Amino acid sequence: MRREQAVRIFAGLVIACLGTGRAGAVEPCKSLSPTQVFWGDTHVHSAFSADSYLFGNLTLSPEHAYRFARGEEVTTSTGQQAQLQRPLDFLVVADHAENLGMMQGIESREPALLAIPGMKKWVETFEALGDNKGGFVHFFSKLGNPELNDAKAQQVFWDLSVKMADETNQPGTFTTLPGFEWSPTPGGNNLHRVIIFREGGGFADQVLPFATFNSEDPRDLWNYLAQYEATTGGQVFAIPHNANGSNGLMFPAESADGRPIGREYAALRAQWEPLVEVVQYKGDAEAHPLLSPQDAYADFYTWDQGNLLASAPKEPWMLRHEYARGALKLGLEIELRTGVNPYQFGMIGSTDSHTSLSSVDDNDFRGNHPGNEPQADRIAQTLIPASHEKLADIMVKDIAAAGSAAVWATENTRSAIFDALRRREVYATTGPRITLRFFGGWNFDDGSASDPLHVSRGYQHGVPMGSVMPRRSAGAGAPTFLVSAMKDPMGANLDRVQIIKGWVDQEGASQERVYDVLWSEDQALEDGELPRMPSGVVGATYRNDRGAVQLSGTWRDPDFNLQEAAFYYVRVLEIPTPNWVAHDIAQYELSAPQTTAQEHQERAYSSPIWYRPGADRLADE
Repeated sequence: MRREQAVRIFAGLVIACLGTGRAGAVEPCKSLSPTQVFWGDTHVHSAFSADSYLFGNLTLSPEHAYRFARGEEVTTSTGQQAQLQRPLDFLVVADHAENLGMMQGIESREPALLAIPGMKKWVETFEALGDNKGGFVHFFSKLGNPELNDAKAQQVFWDLSVKMADETNQPGTFTTLPGFEWSPTPGGNNLHRVIIFREGGGFADQVLPFATFNSEDPRDLWNYLAQYEATTGGQVFAIPHNANGSNGLMFPAESADGRPIGREYAALRAQWEPLVEVVQYKGDAEAHPLLSPQDAYADFYTWDQGNLLASAPKEPWMLRHEYARGALKLGLEIELRTGVNPYQFGMIGSTDSHTSLSSVDDNDFRGNHPGNEPQADRIAQTLIPASHEKLADIMVKDIAAAGSAAVWATENTRSAIFDALRRREVYATTGPRITLRFFGGWNFDDGSASDPLHVSRGYQHGVPMGSVMPRRSAGAGAPTFLVSAMKDPMGANLDRVQIIKGWVDQEGASQERVYDVLWSEDQALEDGELPRMPSGVVGATYRNDRGAVQLSGTWRDPDFNLQEAAFYYVRVLEIPTPNWVAHDIAQYELSAPQTTAQEHQERAYSSPIWYRPGADRLADE
C-alpha cells in the first residue's frame, strides 16, 4: 500500500458529520462523513485568459490544464516536457471572464469577433506587438472595454470551456468544476473572485461569465450568482483572492457610501463567499507582521509594497482589510453590531498559475507564467516587462511556489467536492500535502487524540473545521480542540502545531494570540517559549532527521471567556526546507543572489471554528 494512501485511510475513520445548508447553516450530513482528503487547485489560467495569452501561453487550453493536473505529460508553451510528480484530485480552470478567449480569437481571425464594430483597431494593435508581448500592460488595460464584449463570441468560448471540463471529468478519479474569474481592479486595487459551479453543461452554460464591464461592485456579482441559482437550479459561489493587493478594499468595514456595513451586506457576503484563497504565487495573506507583531511566523512571502498593479503605495490602515486574520477579527466586530458575520470564511490555497500548469513543488516549480518557466536566468530576470518595474520588483522578491487546496469529502465527485468547499471543511497549504484534522467540542479529554478512532470521536462529540461550536454541554467549561497533523509522505517533517485565537473583548476591541500546542521531541520550551527549529538546509538539500512525522493532541483554551465571541484555527509548520530558488541555484549551478531567501518553513492553515456566546442551540440552525 502506498504511504500516501495509508495516510488517507488513517485520517478517514469517521461515522458521523455536520455539514452546512444553502445559507451557511449547520445541519446534519445525509451520508457518511468525509473519509478522505482530496488535493486540488481552484485557480488556474489557460490560453483562454487574455493575460495568460499575452504572457506567451498561446496554445494550452483548459483541456491541457486538466490533462496535466490528472498526471499526463504535456508540452509547455516554451517547448518543455512537464508532468506532475503527483496528480491532483480536482481542478478548476478559472479563466478571466473579461474577453474570454479573445486573444486567440483575434489572432485566428474568428469571424464572430471580426464582426464586432471597431474590432479592426484591436487586431491592428495586437499585430503591432508582433513577437514582443512586452506591451501587454498597456494592451491588457483596455481589455475590459465594452466594445469587445460580444455576447455571441463570449458564448462560444464559455461553452467550449464548460465542454472541456465535462469531457475531462472522471467521477471517482479526477474532478473538474467549471469556473471563471471576475477581475475588477479599480484604480489598480484587486477585487478579484473565482466563481465555481457545481454543475457543468446544461447548467453553467446557460449563463455568460460575469465580467468587469458588467460591474465592479461585488453586490452585483452576488446578484448574478443568486439569479443563476434561481434560474437554473444549479449551485455556485465565489472565492476572493489576493486580498493583499486590494489596498484595503477586499474586507471593508464600511460600504461605498462611507456607512458601516449593515446586516444585509454581511448576510449576502457570508452566503456567497464562504471561502478565501489565502496563499498563492503572489504571496501569503494569512497574517501580516505589522498586524501581528507577537507572531514570529507572520511574515511569509509578504506582498505589501502596494496594490495589485503597484499603482498606489500601501498604507498601514489598509492591512487589516487585506489579511485573513485581520478580516476574521473584523467579522466578529461586525457580527457584534449587526448579528451577522460577513467574514465567516474557510481558507484554501491555490496557484493562480498562468501557464495552464498547476505546480507547487519547489523542486519542480513550473513557474507562474511562460516567461518564468524553468530556465537558468529566471531568478535574475524581471518577471514583468520593464515598463512595469515596480511590480517586477515585488514579484522577483516574493514569488512563491504555492499553494494547495485540501478538501475533506466523501468521494471524488463534483457534488462531494463542491459541497465540502461550500461547508468550509477545507484547509490551505503552501504546497505540501500535510494531512490535517481539527475538531472543536466541549468534552474532548487528554486521551481523545490517542484513540485510534479519534476522528470518529471528533465528529460524534464536536464539529470539524469550518463550523460553529455546538451548544455547550451541561457543566462544560472552556472549549477543547482535537488536532491531528501528519507530514506529507514525500515532504518534510513537522516542526509544530499552533492554534491561533481571535476574539472580541468586553470593550468591543478584537484581540489575538498564537498558542504553540504541539511540537516535536527535538524541541523544548525555553523560558516558557518554544524556540525556532534550527535550520538543516544546505543548498537544495535539508536534514529530515528532526521534527515529527505526526503531531496529535487536545488543547483547552486557557483564556476562555464565556461572554466573548471567538474563532480558532490551526497553523502547522514544517521544519525549514529549501525553496524553488535554492533548487534553481543547484540545478543551473548559479551564484546565489544576496537578497533572495533560499529556505522557508512551509505550512498549512485550517479553516476556523467559531464560538458564539449565549448560543443555547447550534449557531445558524
